[in-house]
Amino acid sequence: MSDERKLTLYRNGSVYSAADPLASAMLVDGGTVAWIGSEQAATSIADDRMRIVDLDGALVAPGFIDSHVHITDTGLALTSTDLTEVRSATELLDAVARSGHSLDAGSVVRGYGWDETTWDDPALPTAEELDRASGGRRAILTRVDAHSALVSPALAEAAAIARSEGHEDARAVGEALYAAREAARPQGEDEIEALHTRALEHAAAKGYVALVEQAAPQLAGLRDLQLLLGRNAKSGGPGSDPEVIAYWGQAVSSAEEARSVLDGLGVPVRGLAGDLNIDGSIGSRTALMTEDYTDATGSRGRAFLTADQIAAHLGATSEIGVQGGFHVIGDGGLKLALEGLRIASSKVGLAAVRAAAHRLEHVEMATEADAAALADFAVTVSAQPLFDVAWGAPGGLYERRLGPRRTGMNPFIRFYSAGVPLAFGSDSPVCALSPWESVRACLTHSDPTQRISARAAFIGHTRSGWRAVKHVNPLMGQLVPGAPASFAVWRAEELMVQVADERVQAWSTDPRARTPLLPALDIETLPECLQTVHEGRELFRSDAFDAGRAHR
Repeated sequence: MSDERKLTLYRNGSVYSAADPLASAMLVDGGTVAWIGSEQAATSIADDRMRIVDLDGALVAPGFIDSHVHITDTGLALTSTDLTEVRSATELLDAVARSGHSLDAGSVVRGYGWDETTWDDPALPTAEELDRASGGRRAILTRVDAHSALVSPALAEAAAIARSEGHEDARAVGEALYAAREAARPQGEDEIEALHTRALEHAAAKGYVALVEQAAPQLAGLRDLQLLLGRNAKSGGPGSDPEVIAYWGQAVSSAEEARSVLDGLGVPVRGLAGDLNIDGSIGSRTALMTEDYTDATGSRGRAFLTADQIAAHLGATSEIGVQGGFHVIGDGGLKLALEGLRIASSKVGLAAVRAAAHRLEHVEMATEADAAALADFAVTVSAQPLFDVAWGAPGGLYERRLGPRRTGMNPFIRFYSAGVPLAFGSDSPVCALSPWESVRACLTHSDPTQRISARAAFIGHTRSGWRAVKHVNPLMGQLVPGAPASFAVWRAEELMVQVADERVQAWSTDPRARTPLLPALDIETLPECLQTVHEGRELFRSDAFDAGRAHR
């Protein structure tokens, strides 16, 4: 906050706090929550040392942390041609042609978000058609799951992937996709940093105080990560960005190699985890399954790593006491991960594996036995609730690809019941940075047996995210005296207690319940972010939260 005085009193609203579920006021001293209490008490402590902020009924709640994002790709998606609404190859090509008209001959045509499973005719455009639409330019059109893309002939030539494995006509997957992404990626540091700025400003406006970057050599690359994590150093200290916490997805086979990789990065990361792929995605049929895809007989996806390679990586990271982890989607991929955990435990000891607090990203398919095994290894699952919104409904992608196996996917209750820690994220740009929509997705899961309460979902998007990255401050993600002042202010139409079981009363205003209230999510309008603050630094302020609300 820019005011020279460190004390700020927020009052006349609602404060989401376990310390006082009925709190309506909060005092912030610099970067720390100093006090939480009632409006009457706020009147008694207010004095001329304080900056007073009239909330006018708004909600103050812990700021969100997104446990799985790709910041540069989010910036690219925000500045690319939006293909999420196209419903045919013809519409896609028309969008590319319109986009190309505004570009010079040397520019890359970028598009994001097409999903052929929503088209009446799922046939993809040919390379020749894409070449005509793009005017012979380099073009890359990334599928909504980011595990395949359509690549123009000019880009295929620049990436040297023509007729290589993983490149068929216009479509690129696997190594061919990685090469195409690299050839199309912005090279200038100013342009890369502008993408970071666009993504971080967007996140701050959505109430995020922190993002967990899932970096990897085959994604944005090391220089991108260095530029991203070097923003604070460049500005001379903590700036106005959400905090970025990063993992580096590079496999290692020994403790010595793990130390060497970490030392060679030149920037601090939490571990060798994240988008280190065991398998791919369901949409691109590259997620590893134990049975054939329903709509592609003989196809079960692919494994990028063996159980022994997984075990070597987890053993190495466990030995040096840092987090390891992988991208896992299919049930076959999870079986490989669990076998790797068992082998690693037999070599370095179960205690070392547990102490490292490894994490797995996504884990969309898990049985009760799988969940129990993950809990035994003390593994955190970083899940994406909006995957279910996008693909989980009856007749949706999951059912078309997997048939009856759709039931029980993204098994939040199963994980909670087994004692598996859950942290939630978006996988942006795969899904939107939309935290309340993500909380609502947990309440309205397409499988009623896997729904969780709004409170559990909110904790998974806040406090649990900090625990998943092993943050040193146990109070981070809460609003209690002594905790970091990391919060967002929201305008919400109604506050209530919401549960997932329709047989139970869905809301309560009984003060005896002593349960903090959250925004009502059973209505169309989501809460509006008015201000975002992290450790006392203002990251975002809406025009609607104007200076007239703050007075001395």
